[in-house]
Amino acid sequence: MTIGIIGSGAIGTAFARTLARAGIEAVISNSRGSDSLQDLVRDLGPTIKAGTREEAAQADIVFVAVNWTKLPAATAGLPDWKGRIVIDANNAIEAPLFKPVELGDRASSEVFADLVPGARVVKAFNHLRAELLATDPRSDGGRRVLFYSGNDAVAKAEVAALIEQLGFAGIDLGSLATGGKLAQFPGGPLPNQNLVKIG
Repeated sequence: MTIGIIGSGAIGTAFARTLARAGIEAVISNSRGSDSLQDLVRDLGPTIKAGTREEAAQADIVFVAVNWTKLPAATAGLPDWKGRIVIDANNAIEAPLFKPVELGDRASSEVFADLVPGARVVKAFNHLRAELLATDPRSDGGRRVLFYSGNDAVAKAEVAALIEQLGFAGIDLGSLATGGKLAQFPGGPLPNQNLVKIG
């Protein structure tokens, strides 16, 4: 299974770091081009390669984490998703002021899903701060919890398996409409909850 990352900010880099620690290969990309990522991939190690947005988007699982206002540009013009899994690690805030985006009654992941038609969207990796996501998930005698949600059971199972492979404890919150709202920032009760599963 191949993994691509669109976005090399704090969350995208933290995710890449967790993959590298587990020895999992991935391609990371950003809007500035692969040359701008050479120092980062050198730091992350041999399993993480720099690539284009298009290369990252061809992976079996594509992790997207960019500023909310830049999402349309980050996802525009990419090839048909053809049922591939897209992990939505975004939060609906306007950086740098952290102003909430008006979403109406929809979960932010439902809005995000409209930008990646044909993809199976799973909300995950968005509720922890980047510095926690990047560290060893083993903590206080247990494993740090990562929430996930989605409308496709098979896609969720694959993301859950990746979460476990990375050493975290995954908890399924249900659909995007339900679980996505619980884990989204702002508005949900779960962001920044650093929970540890014992046993």
